[in-house]
Order: sequence, then C-alpha cells, then structure tokens
Amino acid sequence: MKRHIVCFGDSNTHGYCAMTGGRFDETQRWCHLLQEKLGDDFLVLEEGLSGRTTCFEDPIHEGLSGLAYIYPCLMSHEPVDLLIIMLGTNDTKERFGASAACIALGLKRLIAKAIATTDCWRDGKASILIVTPQNIDRQYMKTEIAATMGRGCAEKSEGLAEEYKKIAQLTGCYYLDANEFVTAQPNDIDYMHLTAEGHRQLAEGLTDKIREIFSEDQ
Repeated sequence: MKRHIVCFGDSNTHGYCAMTGGRFDETQRWCHLLQEKLGDDFLVLEEGLSGRTTCFEDPIHEGLSGLAYIYPCLMSHEPVDLLIIMLGTNDTKERFGASAACIALGLKRLIAKAIATTDCWRDGKASILIVTPQNIDRQYMKTEIAATMGRGCAEKSEGLAEEYKKIAQLTGCYYLDANEFVTAQPNDIDYMHLTAEGHRQLAEGLTDKIREIFSEDQ
C-alpha cells in the first residue's frame, strides 16, 4: 500500500497564483511536484484552502478554521502516514489580533486534535511535519490586499519560525522552516504568495525532509 501524505494548508497549498488571480496548474503546484519527486510508493493528498487559519473562525468568511476541519480531513484520507501542516499566514491578519506566540498556540491546538484523531493514523501512530510558511514581505502594505490583511502581518509572520519550532519540539512533531530553503521571493503583486519557483523550491526541500523522516521510521 502507498504511504499517504496529507498536505494541510492555505492558499499556498491550494496553489493560488497572484499573477492570474487563479490557480497554478498541476505541473507547478508544490504538492504535485512533491508527488513526482517521491514516486509511486507515495500518495500526496492536496488539502489547501485559501484563507485557512490554524484555529481562528473568520468573521467575514465561513469554514476557514483548520481546527474545525482537521478531523474529517484526516478521517477521509485514512490511513495517514504523515500530515504536513503549513499554516499561519492568514492568522497574522489584524482582525484576529494574534501575536506570533498566540498563533503558535493555535497551531498547538490543531496538532493536539490531529494527534487525538487516532483512528486515522496507520498503526495508530501520529506523524506530523510542521512547516513554517515563507514570510510575508513588508511591501504587502503598499498593495490593495493591505486593506483586508491589516497592519503588522509581515512582522508577525517573521516571528512564526521561532515559535513554531518550540511547539514542534513540545508536541513531538518534525519541523521545517520554508524560509531556510525557499530563496525565491514572494510575488511582487501581493508579496505573500509563492511564485512558481517558490513552489518548486518548497517541493525540493520537503522531498529531502520526507525521505529523512521515512528512513528514520524503517
């Protein structure tokens, strides 16, 4: 049986393309590139939703709390061998009023619920990789999206790596900071979404980490 990897994220997992306002195609999105690199022994499952948060209910749009959706998501894809969580960008929105430390606590709640979904995990053993998303560039404030994102988003996103690493260690999760290997800058339209090159680099970095994780499990 193939090893099932669930990629749980927001618009950067869904594959939003700021240049077109649509979506990158399957040849460009990191989940599909990851599938190609890992090969036929793996099934990479794309679970990205634009606007998704770790645990915050958005007062403007419904259904965006990762905490509310993680149970049906995991159960629909069981047995799960690895869950990749890359969230936090939307949590920085000013309307949520959350610091980087509070966003990390939201991630901790999400992790706890994922671990507690015991029936989804192959052999009952949870395996989670936390990925800090690429930082928001401070230039986002000069774009139209600043009106809805609000102030301070870039600064909060810059603080996520340190906070997420602590949460990963506390909860026994694997950890990766996308900023350490995604060198392509975010697009110059909204300054927060991955470019095609960013998707490629993310897939490469994740491939190396996932191979390392599964080699440890053998």
